[in-house]
Amino acid sequence: MPRSYPTYPSREQVVEYFEGYAAHFRLQPVFNTTVLKIARNGSQWIADTNKEAVSAPVVVIATGWADFPYRPFWPGSDTFQGTLIHSSGYHNTLPYIGKRVLVVGFGNSGGEIALDLANAHIDTTLAVRGAVQILPRDLLGIPILTWAIAQKSLPTGIVDFINAPVIRLAIGPIERFGLKRATKGPRRMIEEDGRVPLLDIGTLAKIRDGSIKVRGAIDHFTTDGVVFSDRVTQKFDAVILATGFHPDLRELLPNMNGVLGQEGKPLVSGQATSEPGLYFCGLIASPTGQLRAIGLEAERISDLASQYVKYHKK
Repeated sequence: MPRSYPTYPSREQVVEYFEGYAAHFRLQPVFNTTVLKIARNGSQWIADTNKEAVSAPVVVIATGWADFPYRPFWPGSDTFQGTLIHSSGYHNTLPYIGKRVLVVGFGNSGGEIALDLANAHIDTTLAVRGAVQILPRDLLGIPILTWAIAQKSLPTGIVDFINAPVIRLAIGPIERFGLKRATKGPRRMIEEDGRVPLLDIGTLAKIRDGSIKVRGAIDHFTTDGVVFSDRVTQKFDAVILATGFHPDLRELLPNMNGVLGQEGKPLVSGQATSEPGLYFCGLIASPTGQLRAIGLEAERISDLASQYVKYHKK
C-alpha cells in the first residue's frame, strides 16, 4: 500500500488500493458470477458457474470465511417479529436509529458493530455466551500484529505465557462488566479453534461507560425479544448475529478425498494439496494478520502453480 497511507487505512483507502491494484496489473474480475461446482476433467479443472463453464489447469479457491455465515437456531427465533440478520448483512447504523439492538457474539464483527451502534447513540446490548480474549490494537505504541510477527518463531505456549501479564495490564479488568477472560491464550485460540480474539478499538470503553450493555447467552426468543440463560427477558427491535463463519466447501468440491476435513474446511492453505493444480488461499486463520498471511500464501501459490504448469507442458 502507498507509504502515504496511515498505519490503519480507512475503508475508502483499502477500496482505492484494490481498484488501483487491479488496474495496474490489468486484472478484469468477473463479478456477479456464482461458481456452483469445481471438478477435474483430465488435466483440466472445470468450474461450473451460473453463466458458463470455465476451464483451467490450475484453480485457486480464495473465497475466505465471509462467504459462509454461521446462523445458529434458537427456540422461537423463527417467530421473532423484529429484524434478525447475520453480521455479514450489516452495512451501517441507519436502519437501527431509535431501536433497541442486540448484537450476539464478541468476536471482531460483534465488537465493532456494537461500537458502531453505540457511537450513533443507539440502545445496544451484547450477548456473550462464553469466555473471551481481548487484545489491544496497539501495545506499547506498536501494533499488536507487529508483536505477533516478531514472535512467530516461538512456541505457542511460550508466546501466550510471556504476553499474558502485559496484555492483562493493557486491557484491565473485565469481569466486573459481565465478561469472563478465557484461560486459553490468544495464539493458541487462533491455532486450535480458528477463533480470532477481539482487537479492541473502543468497544471496552463503551462497555465501561454503559453505552454497551453486556448479557449472557440466549436461551430462547420471544416474539418481541429474547430470554437469556439467567431467565432475564428483554425486548429488542433488532438482533444482529455476529456468530462467525464456518467455511464448508464440500458442495463446491464434491468427491475430493484428502482435500477437505470432515466439516468441509480445507486441510491446508497456501500449499500444494493432494489434488494436483488445486490450491486454497486465506482459508486458515493466522495469528500474524489475515491480509499478511494471504499475501505470503499468494506468492507461494504463484510459484507452485507456475512450476506445476511448466512441468505439465513438457
